[in-house]
Amino acid sequence: MKLNILNKVDSPKDLKVLNISDLKELASEIREVIINKVSQTGGHFGPNLGMVEATIALHYVFNSPVDKIVYDVSHQSYPHKILTGRKYGFLDPDKFNSITGYTSQLESKHDFFRIGHTSTSISLACGLAKARDVKGDSENIIAVIGDGSLSGGEALEGLNNASASGKNIIILVNDNDMSIAENYGGIYQNLAKLRETEGKSEDNFFKSFGFEYHYVKGHDLESLIDVFTKVKDIDHPVVIHMHTIKGKGYEDAEVNKEAFHWVMPFDLKTKKPLSNFSGESYSKITDNFLCEKASKDKKIVGITAATPMGVGLNEFRYKFKDQFVDVGIAEEHAIALASGMASQGCKPVASFYSSFIQRTYDQLSQDLAINDNPALILIHGNGISGSDITHLGIFDIPLISNIPNIVYLAPTNKEEYLAMMEWGIEQDEHPVVVRVPSNGVVLTGERVEADFSNLNTYKKTNEGEEVAIIGLGAFYQLGEKVQIKLKEELNINATLINPRFITGIDENMLNGLLENHKLVITLEDGILDGGFGEKISRFYGDKDMKVLNFGATKEFTDKANINELYRRYHLTDELIVEDIKNLLR
Repeated sequence: MKLNILNKVDSPKDLKVLNISDLKELASEIREVIINKVSQTGGHFGPNLGMVEATIALHYVFNSPVDKIVYDVSHQSYPHKILTGRKYGFLDPDKFNSITGYTSQLESKHDFFRIGHTSTSISLACGLAKARDVKGDSENIIAVIGDGSLSGGEALEGLNNASASGKNIIILVNDNDMSIAENYGGIYQNLAKLRETEGKSEDNFFKSFGFEYHYVKGHDLESLIDVFTKVKDIDHPVVIHMHTIKGKGYEDAEVNKEAFHWVMPFDLKTKKPLSNFSGESYSKITDNFLCEKASKDKKIVGITAATPMGVGLNEFRYKFKDQFVDVGIAEEHAIALASGMASQGCKPVASFYSSFIQRTYDQLSQDLAINDNPALILIHGNGISGSDITHLGIFDIPLISNIPNIVYLAPTNKEEYLAMMEWGIEQDEHPVVVRVPSNGVVLTGERVEADFSNLNTYKKTNEGEEVAIIGLGAFYQLGEKVQIKLKEELNINATLINPRFITGIDENMLNGLLENHKLVITLEDGILDGGFGEKISRFYGDKDMKVLNFGATKEFTDKANINELYRRYHLTDELIVEDIKNLLR
């Protein structure tokens, strides 16, 4: 790979001596580097390819890190990283994993926040701008935000406050007519009109807020440099509306924007994934189930927040367009929408990733649970993982399971999952949340009745003595391994329990264990603090029973090796049995 210009660029100051021809060649080289690296490691593909020229122009005109750039989500920050001293993380395969997929102030003085969730950059930039003004400084504050992120409530709150500040704040709207999936919402009609008229339409969303407005083509370096130069050191709020192509420079990504938003490693020649999983997944199981249900019942409506492909609504959205709503980056709205629909006899099914449901606490509590409306919510992507720090799925149990009226269920296999979805859709008494198993599809062949109306009733799958194992959801299979190992090593026939319910305890069953058990252990694929196991420990707090809780420590991990995490948390059958031995001694 020949990098005539990039080899000369180690920091933004190196850009300032280059001419336009050099900058254009640099853009091509950066694209080549990103395509090569991400094809090997996986990561955000389309968003970064679309931001190359704009990032070069930003660093050519502005003086980072004195001038401060905040990237919304920051999944488009690879070009920024390459230009700010971190190109080694894209050129040297041995260092590919030495940088994160998002901005991080721990990596570079050119980054100001660790960001991985959307719609936040304008609010964060407002904070930087206010701090600048309080200190009497004069640097430029730039917020970069994608059009998809504008559908999030915090982005609108940020726009509202930024426009009223009356001081320097520059908002660069990267408009590629896409969120992760297709954009939804009225604001996008105005963006389309502004694109069609190259910013000349009188109907201008940003001007209505009071912003000075500029339109620019986002792959035209000369135009970008010109408009950035015009607004540099401006003394009032301004929006630059920049039209780009998501996936620019890689034809497949330009055509299939959603699939190439984030990719697994793939072969650049054949374009095929390096690891091709073709088996059953809970996402496919969800999709098939909901399609079958919706074909017989028009009251069923699938709801997602810009991620239909990953949460079991991929086929559903095409087959049942009138029974599908993608709210964009607006999980809060999705929960309130589902509650409103359920109050009128509809059967909404809202499906999210665990790390994104965190945005909805108030809506879960106030809009849904207080009204006790029977919506079904599915939580995908949960559990302990090697994910980056911004996308951890370990916090949903404490968040959801402690809200009154919500029934939070944890299936251990496919049969239970299907039964819980069926019951959650058809029952009309409570909001029901199902924690989709994260350990791969487990089949038992057993029939599971779709009735969980006898709330907080656990299922005892093996009657034993001395030790009781309560394995929640995806960790039930770990409980089975512990049971076998206890029999082999200590000749203990342990009781094994599938609790099924996260939101409550089965007092009758737990009291029954007092007769012939010394120890109860709980296993949960999530954070311990405020989690399921604490409910069991609290129940036994004034009783003659020892309890061991196994799960994740309260901490942020960042691309940690999952097996190392399991060892750290003693979540292997060997370490659990060793802990049991030590306690029983």
